[in-house]
Amino acid sequence: MSTSRRGLLGAALGGAVGLSSATAAHAASWQQKWAPSASGNGLGAFETVEDDRADSHPAGQPHIYATGDNWHFTMHKVDRDTSTDRQRQEVTGLRNGSGSNYLKWTEGQTWRVTYSMYIPSSLKATTTFTHIMQMKQPGNGTSPIVVQSLRRVNGVQTIELKLAIDDILVGRTALEPLHNKWIDVDFQIKVGNGSAGSVRWILKNGSTTVIDKSKTGVDTFLADRVRPKWGIYRSLGDTSGSLQDCYLLLTNLRGYQLV
Repeated sequence: MSTSRRGLLGAALGGAVGLSSATAAHAASWQQKWAPSASGNGLGAFETVEDDRADSHPAGQPHIYATGDNWHFTMHKVDRDTSTDRQRQEVTGLRNGSGSNYLKWTEGQTWRVTYSMYIPSSLKATTTFTHIMQMKQPGNGTSPIVVQSLRRVNGVQTIELKLAIDDILVGRTALEPLHNKWIDVDFQIKVGNGSAGSVRWILKNGSTTVIDKSKTGVDTFLADRVRPKWGIYRSLGDTSGSLQDCYLLLTNLRGYQLV
């Protein structure tokens, strides 16, 4: 099966969460702020790259790299993070240009990322956490705010989106039908403290909408700012025997702000 992707999830999919339709139609629109390419920007598309930061598997490096139109994340069973009960190969942030020229998602703002992902059947859901996208406050030891995860539920492989601060499930759907094909992701977040935040999560398989779920009146802010992360971040505590060498592909990453 081909692992190149040319389609792009349209920026017109759905409206902004947390706004009345009248307000959104009259005053706000999505403006594209980030449109990197793997072939043109490589890993320079991101604020930081966390590739085997514990130097646990030099022979497997690089674990994160650009190839053709895709960003490729490899995870080996032997890879270890600085916390040795888990594995992490991730990138963070939305960089435009060089230096400190990256986008900062701050309280009160509404942001959206669209992209396509290819999850092979070797990247399985687990009984403990396997995150493939996170929203976090930057800094060591900070807790996740939102997680897109591969989780086994009563033995069934699923993909889900959760608000981690209050452990709120936004949505969940079966993973196995999405294995070994390109899936489009549309994620929207209003950055808000307490009950001022909202999220929307859409997955599409070709022209079919697999899931479209929203939550409003929720907490999506800790401090400083919110920063997206992509890659594979998983616990070694899985009890289903699902951990194996695997990879994840991303392409057509786009970032928009509601202004």
